[in-house]
Amino acid sequence: MNEIVVRPLRFSADVPAMRAFLETLGLRSRIESERGGWVDMVAGRGMVALHDAASSSTGAKARDTRLSFEADEIDELKSRLEAAGYQEVAIWDEAYGRVLSVLGPDDTTLWIDERSKDLYGYKLDDAHPDTRWSVTPRLAVQDQAAWQRFLQTLGGDNAELVRYDPPAAEIEVRLELSTSEPLDEVVRRLVATGYEPTEATDGLSVVDPDGLIVRVHG
Repeated sequence: MNEIVVRPLRFSADVPAMRAFLETLGLRSRIESERGGWVDMVAGRGMVALHDAASSSTGAKARDTRLSFEADEIDELKSRLEAAGYQEVAIWDEAYGRVLSVLGPDDTTLWIDERSKDLYGYKLDDAHPDTRWSVTPRLAVQDQAAWQRFLQTLGGDNAELVRYDPPAAEIEVRLELSTSEPLDEVVRRLVATGYEPTEATDGLSVVDPDGLIVRVHG
């Protein structure tokens, strides 16, 4: 089965601090660059990628959050996307592995990394994430129905995990998480590490090391 995982990508001015923040919540590192500056954090469902903003080759700035994915096998996915009518589907090699790009809804180019078996320059960690946690990014888009169709084409539980804000002229991505862990336990861990979580509708809010609000849904 070709597992495709939703993976919001956060460009950060302080990757170690963001990593520690996500570990406090329950995520764990799966793979990281030996030189630093990149780490994939896994939850029970979904992932978060952290990238050092200063070394970005795409002009990304600190605090930027983008939508990306990881797949077991991108050749099969390319055929599936083309059969569904999506345009400009291409595969190429990067230093860290193979990548698929596709022109998605709202003329948004999306990148899907193939899970690499060549770990040269990277370290694979023995990740044991808290299975009660899920990465549930929130999107503000123009055409929500088109995005739902796209995520359903990708398969897996991506369409279920993504949440939507009111429409926006350009895509906006916010990092959010969901958990079945009692929220009072989450609050205790956050407070013990210096954070100041506050109650929010169906969960809590906390300011992450990048200065952005992260919602945790209970």
